[in-house]
Amino acid sequence: MTDVVCGERPAIDDGATVGYGDFEEPTRIGDDATIRSGSIVYGNVTIGDDFTTGHDVLVREETTVGDDVLVGTKTVIDGRTTIGSNVSLQTNVYVPTETTIGDNVFLGPGAVLTNDEYPIRTEADLVGPTVEDGASIAANATILPGVRIGENAFVAAGAVVTDDVPPETLAVGTPARTRPLPEPLEGPNQLA
Repeated sequence: MTDVVCGERPAIDDGATVGYGDFEEPTRIGDDATIRSGSIVYGNVTIGDDFTTGHDVLVREETTVGDDVLVGTKTVIDGRTTIGSNVSLQTNVYVPTETTIGDNVFLGPGAVLTNDEYPIRTEADLVGPTVEDGASIAANATILPGVRIGENAFVAAGAVVTDDVPPETLAVGTPARTRPLPEPLEGPNQLA
């Protein structure tokens, strides 16, 4: 097991594993963390204050997570990933390696981010998406490799996003097309 450095008042359920694997860098978890049973946090992970998981969450190595982050049940963060502060990843979200998620971001249930343009067909570098500050990705949306979701953009449920989404726009459909944000979707996420 990797060394674990926890802040004050951690609540780590029996059946959760923190510091999985054999890594030179410890797992660092800030104050007031809640890690529920079945969850596994690898070594060489740095997590801020007020981190909360559902059950059966996986956080792989070389991941950095900010403050006030919720990671829903059965969500997978596959490592070499940066996640900002005030982020909500709902149930069954998949975040691949080489992904960047900004602050105040919401990913709805079953949202899938991808990083391999031609899975198992050709040798290619893995390039995860970038989700900028304030963006929302609704349930069951799929974001393809290297796509940038702009600041305060909104991706509709079930959309398949193949191209960048400009800031403060709505992406809807398969493949997703962008249009102006409707008035009720304007402004920042209300994640507080």
